[in-house]
Amino acid sequence: MQKPLNHIAIIPDGNRRWAKEKGKPAFEGHRFAADHTIPKLYDTVIELGISHCTIWALSPENFSKRSKLEVHNLLHLLHLFIYKRMDEMNKKGIKINIIGDTAKFPEKIQKDLAFAVEKTKENTKLTLTFALNYGGRDEILRAVQKISNLKSQISKIDQILFEGNLDTVNIPDPDLIIRTGGEKRTSGFMLWQSEYAEYAFVDKFFPDFTPEDLRTCVLDFQNRQRRFGK
Repeated sequence: MQKPLNHIAIIPDGNRRWAKEKGKPAFEGHRFAADHTIPKLYDTVIELGISHCTIWALSPENFSKRSKLEVHNLLHLLHLFIYKRMDEMNKKGIKINIIGDTAKFPEKIQKDLAFAVEKTKENTKLTLTFALNYGGRDEILRAVQKISNLKSQISKIDQILFEGNLDTVNIPDPDLIIRTGGEKRTSGFMLWQSEYAEYAFVDKFFPDFTPEDLRTCVLDFQNRQRRFGK
């Protein structure tokens, strides 16, 4: 009997190293991933019958510590991706979801994201979540701040109230988290939600991550024994 797999989350590491190895500008790794890797990825997730997929596209550290030009290029790529792929994703039944502190983005990008969410909100085949300016610690701090603003709720705080103020309130916890690029760390991704997630660390850089690689990770997941503390 196959184990339930409702949500795959991906840490797409290695885009810049992929470009460097090929003698290309760092941005070309991100562009290739957006044009080729991600569309194949969500097609495969749909084929596998998995209802949720999250891609960590930008962390707070990326947003604040990388050059202004690189961040500008990444946000422009996001704009292009939305308008290039929107009709296709709509036809395929993909619902776009966004998590992270996007209030710090330029107004134009915020409008792009709101447009994508609104246009695809009725779709039910796959919820594709993009984590943008998202970090696990940052998310937890923002949840605490939300609750603290509801002073009447502080004394009643419990797991349900806390989870209701996380970015991921409307999506299930990830069952499987995949990190590409050869690094074996979580970098604080989905700190709260990953309590019982299984991990797969893949040596390939994200632009080279194929549907076959994804299927291999899923098969390995199906062969694991998940105890959930029992």
